[in-house]
Amino acid sequence: MTTKSPIVSITRRLEFDSGHRIPNHDGQCKHLHGHRYAIEVTLTGEIADHPGKADDGMVLDFGDIKRLTNQHIVELWDHAFLVAKEDEVLVSFLNSLPNHKTVIMEHVPTVENLANTAFAILQPIFQQAFGGHLVLTALRLYETPNCWADVNG
Repeated sequence: MTTKSPIVSITRRLEFDSGHRIPNHDGQCKHLHGHRYAIEVTLTGEIADHPGKADDGMVLDFGDIKRLTNQHIVELWDHAFLVAKEDEVLVSFLNSLPNHKTVIMEHVPTVENLANTAFAILQPIFQQAFGGHLVLTALRLYETPNCWADVNG
């Protein structure tokens, strides 16, 4: 008789620094500023039953989550200025700076939109990288220690 492994969720947290502004905000967020963001990536899958193998007893090695999240989000957004494509004055200014790390976003770079964008980028990557055995079930993006957005798949 074969017993199926339980479904387990695992989460990896990574941090990065980025600047942004919310151009039509009524308060302080309309100004150029930055944050120490933290991203938490939660994957769900079965615990591997591979005696004698490196992944035995794991859903996935946390290092694999780190590698893919760094490659597709953190390395691109870290120490970059995240700007909405509609913020044309700021896009033009940032483009005038030699070798400036600018990421032009489809939407205003609120924490909600950034979390949604990160989820949309990572979901197919984790799905394809591990043969459909894992599902990106949640992503949390902290803008500050007290403020964050959650996306659930």
